[in-house]
Amino acid sequence: MADHRARAERNRAAKGEGRTRARGDGGFWDRPALLDLISDLLLLGAAVAFGYALVFWFMTRPLFPLREVTVLSPPAQVTTAQIEFAARTALRGNFFLVDLETVRAAFEKLPWVRRAEVRRRWPDALELRLEEHQAVAYWTNADGEDAHLVNVFGEVFVAASNANMPAFSGPQGAAPYLLNRYQQFNRILEPIDRRVVGLRLSAREAWQLELDDGMVIVLGREQDKLPVDMRLERFVRAWPQTIEQVGIQVAVVDLRYQGGFALTPEPPPPEAKGKQ
Repeated sequence: MADHRARAERNRAAKGEGRTRARGDGGFWDRPALLDLISDLLLLGAAVAFGYALVFWFMTRPLFPLREVTVLSPPAQVTTAQIEFAARTALRGNFFLVDLETVRAAFEKLPWVRRAEVRRRWPDALELRLEEHQAVAYWTNADGEDAHLVNVFGEVFVAASNANMPAFSGPQGAAPYLLNRYQQFNRILEPIDRRVVGLRLSAREAWQLELDDGMVIVLGREQDKLPVDMRLERFVRAWPQTIEQVGIQVAVVDLRYQGGFALTPEPPPPEAKGKQ
C-alpha cells in the first residue's frame, strides 16, 4: 500500500514538472506582445506599399499632361525651332513624372545656351529660363583646329556666328587668359586710336597682335626685364614721332628688342612695281 502511494506521488510530481516545462518552453508563439508588434509592422508596411502604388497610379493617369513650356527670358540667339526640338526630345511623362534634370540638360546642349533653369508650374506647364552666351571673340586652338567662340567669361563654346569680333588663337584652355590680355592691350593702344582685332599666343607663349588698320605687332615672349605690356607701352609713346619720321606704310612692328623696335614696310602695289 505504501509503495502504491509512493508511486502515485512520483507520477503526480512528474506530471506537474512536465506542465511547468511545457509552459516555460512555449517560445516565440507564447509571446503575445511580440506577435502583436510584428503584426502591426506588417500591416504598416502593407499600408505604405499600397499608398505608394496608389499615388503612382494616380500620377501616371492622363489627368496631368504637360501642355506648355513658357520661356521666361526671351532668347536672342536661340531660335524657336531649337527650343521646340529640345522640348520634344526631353519631355517624357506627365506634370509629376517629367525629369527636370533631363530637360535642363537637353536645353543646355543647344549651341548658344550657357545655362538653363527649369521648374514646374501648376497645373500643366514648365517654366524655362535660358542664359545665353555673349560672344566676344572667335577662338582657334594653336594647332589651327577647332574654330569656336569665346564668351565674356572666357569660356569656349561651339556655335555659328558672322558677327564682327576679334579672333583669338592659343593653346587649349588659355581662352580666359587671352581675353584678359586682349582687354589690357586695347587699353594700352587707346592713345594711338588702335584696337586689337587678332590676338595669338603660340605654343611657346609668344604674343602677336593684329590691329584694326592691318598692322601686325610681334611682341614675343614675356621677359623679366621688359614684359610685353611695357614693350607695347613704349611703342605707343614712340609711334606718333616714328610714323612722321619714316613716312612709310608699316606692315609689321617687331617689339622683341630690348632697346627699340623694328619696322617692316608694306610692299608696294603691283602697278608701282611695273613702273619701276
